[in-house]
Amino acid sequence: MKKIHMVDLKGQYESIKERVNTSINEVINSTAFINGPEVHTFQKELEDYLGVKHVIPCANGTDALQICMMGLGLKPGDEVITADFTFAATVEVIALLQLTPVLVDVEPDTFNIDPEAIRKAITPKTKAIVPVHLFGQCANMDAIMEIAREHNLYVIEDNAQGIGATYTFKDGSKAKTGAIGDVASTSFFPSKNLGCYGDGGAIFTNNDDLAHTIRGVVNHGMYKRYHHDVVGVNSRLDSIQAAVLRAKLPNLDAYNKARRAAADKYDKAFETVENIETPFRDGADDNHVFHQYTLKVKGTDRDALAKHLNENGIPCGVYYPIPLHLQKAYVDKRYKEEDFVVTNQLVKEVISLPMHTELDDEQIDFITSKVIEFTSK
Repeated sequence: MKKIHMVDLKGQYESIKERVNTSINEVINSTAFINGPEVHTFQKELEDYLGVKHVIPCANGTDALQICMMGLGLKPGDEVITADFTFAATVEVIALLQLTPVLVDVEPDTFNIDPEAIRKAITPKTKAIVPVHLFGQCANMDAIMEIAREHNLYVIEDNAQGIGATYTFKDGSKAKTGAIGDVASTSFFPSKNLGCYGDGGAIFTNNDDLAHTIRGVVNHGMYKRYHHDVVGVNSRLDSIQAAVLRAKLPNLDAYNKARRAAADKYDKAFETVENIETPFRDGADDNHVFHQYTLKVKGTDRDALAKHLNENGIPCGVYYPIPLHLQKAYVDKRYKEEDFVVTNQLVKEVISLPMHTELDDEQIDFITSKVIEFTSK
């Protein structure tokens, strides 16, 4: 059996090696390292894939989220509602801009932000909602967009884990995640479903005026060289990373299909195991792209299970072990533990198994056998 990786970037590279190497060499030979033709072509190709009017590449996913908020003109003291159960970058940028983060609980099945918790958290100072498409599953965008319209709020999609997922609305229409809210951010960190070979990110929007503002923000506030019209940052996707992403983008749907196939096999293996709850899938098959395959284990010592898997050569992850509202940087006396019942339970139960495009049946059989071996004691 091949060595098991949490994410097998080397195996994926082997299948696109020739195109990646050729593209990188072309960038090096052209010396167009920043904002070169590869970046502009990738931007257009991703716009077509997502069905969104504007893609603005940038340096990383955290920058992308911060730039979304800068582009919307949010001011210090404005409240931004987001999920308590997610990676810190989502709340980090809110705090960096001196906005007020408002953390709320998530749904127990999807792990995504709870629309009813959003409603309860809205105040006159609320200006935006940041739903995270966590682990690759679409948040409830019907409900979130409805709330936003009712209260005249911006919706900023954090699509760092959900690129390629398709949301099906109640009326049967469909849209790619990242093309639904006012603006969206994504990350091209190497382990993402669409990852480059370094850092990278992008912002998506259908709003022409907002796109214009953001294009200035990412480039020191410049639209014309040495004319700084808005406060900006230095956040650009380099051409080598764009070349890698161009090589991968045509395969993204196939990559996500392979992840769903691996998830199906995991599900099948665990379907009769009483103390394991497999990932919930909300709606159509393409609603979830399985950036992570995350179990809930009940009546079992989750940390001991992780140790057992590691001892058997199986990597795993706990995303996330500490709620954001209990992180030292974001503790706030406004928060009450009874408002985070779901998150406080999830951090004790969740464990993510290897998930990537190169998983084979032998590896999945071995992984699932070791999980069942421990949980069935």
